[in-house]
Amino acid sequence: MPKDSIKNRLITTVVIAQLLLAAGLVVTGVYYTHRRLVSALDTSLEGRAMSTAALVRYSEEKPPKLFFDADLARAGLDKEHPDLYEVTTDDGKVLARPANGAEEIPGKQRAKRGHWNFKIGGVPYRALVLHHVPILDREGDEPPASLEIVYATPMVAVNQQVRAAGIFIAVTSLLLLAITVVLALWGIRRGLLPLQHLVDRAALVSAENWEFAPPQEAQDVAELEPLTQAMTTMVDRLHGSFMQQREFLGNAAHELKTPVAILKSTLQSLMQRPRSSEEYRVGLEESLEDLERLERLLQWMLRLARAEQWAHGALRRDLELVDVAGTCEEAIERLRGLAQSRHATIHLASEGAAMLRADPEDLQLVWVNLLENAVRYSPEGAAVEVSVSRNNGGPARVVFEDHGAGIPPEDLPHIFDRFYRSDPSRTRSTGGFGLGLAIAKALVEAYGGTISAASTPGEGTRMTVELPVSTG
Repeated sequence: MPKDSIKNRLITTVVIAQLLLAAGLVVTGVYYTHRRLVSALDTSLEGRAMSTAALVRYSEEKPPKLFFDADLARAGLDKEHPDLYEVTTDDGKVLARPANGAEEIPGKQRAKRGHWNFKIGGVPYRALVLHHVPILDREGDEPPASLEIVYATPMVAVNQQVRAAGIFIAVTSLLLLAITVVLALWGIRRGLLPLQHLVDRAALVSAENWEFAPPQEAQDVAELEPLTQAMTTMVDRLHGSFMQQREFLGNAAHELKTPVAILKSTLQSLMQRPRSSEEYRVGLEESLEDLERLERLLQWMLRLARAEQWAHGALRRDLELVDVAGTCEEAIERLRGLAQSRHATIHLASEGAAMLRADPEDLQLVWVNLLENAVRYSPEGAAVEVSVSRNNGGPARVVFEDHGAGIPPEDLPHIFDRFYRSDPSRTRSTGGFGLGLAIAKALVEAYGGTISAASTPGEGTRMTVELPVSTG
């Protein structure tokens, strides 16, 4: 199936528009020319009819009689087709008809209207009738009388002129159409060059070259400006996603490599020489710990992948209405043991119910991740405050605030990145992988919410989550 072309569509539109314009010019020109020529012919007809009426005279005999002086009749303009006339008195007596046109002028309706058209032998004529025309040649003692003058002249010359005008206008219009199409082709091709250059520049973007600089001529075109901005934004996002995926694969490989290497080393050590049952037991326990770490890492990665799939609409679930404050209480209970081991206290303040259509396990996972970070990285005996509020019918806001060492400013923009750890040694000692906040962010965004962090080194960190509430 042939592909549609913008250039072909534009050219077709221009050609059709010019054809319609040319046809309109031809029709309008022919109509106007015909009207003007017919109007001039009608004026000429009236003059010729009055001239014919002037040829009617009274004889000198007594009593005087009307007669028509045919010798003074004007010759017609068309040499091949003579003019026709008919002079009739009030009592219906025909005084004159041309010798070469003795037949009666057709058109019985002429008495009701001034002009009409007819044909004789295929020759078109236009006729005029004048009623009650007075006789000009009177001596004073003749009885009063009036005439009816019918005069017809051929329209062959008029039709030829109209046809010649139509042909001239049509040829001129077609010539202008050809010139317009050529100019349109040149203009459209030139106008689409910035788009072609933009396409050529975009084709240079690859996994090895992410630099996209739209050509200046494309940026100067108003219609292409939104496209260039969208393409620049798209390339930047693709570059960011590509780098994120590359970093994710590298970090995942690194995280998997360490426990696998330790596990392999432990098993190889056990197989080098015969050992006691106690040594085998200790070695197997260490291997199980490494396997558990691998299992936890794979579970975190799987949870992150599912959260991101759901955030992009790839997964659908039937959700129920849950109370945000209730899920926070359950998360606090799950971390009660960790808080007691560090002599920390967790305070929850709630300003009424905030209902959200969600999976309680998802919300608890978000709160547990945020609370665990707050408790682990706060001094022993510190307090962690959690508040749930909803202002003026807006989104539900959940705030987690600790009084720990805080996050350095250079690390703050990256804390939600996957596998990002500002202190890798300390995080590894606590069993973390740098995926908790990434999973929390993916889940919050999956519910249409936002998560942000604010921190002051030496004073603590404040995590704010806003989620749209449901009415039913």
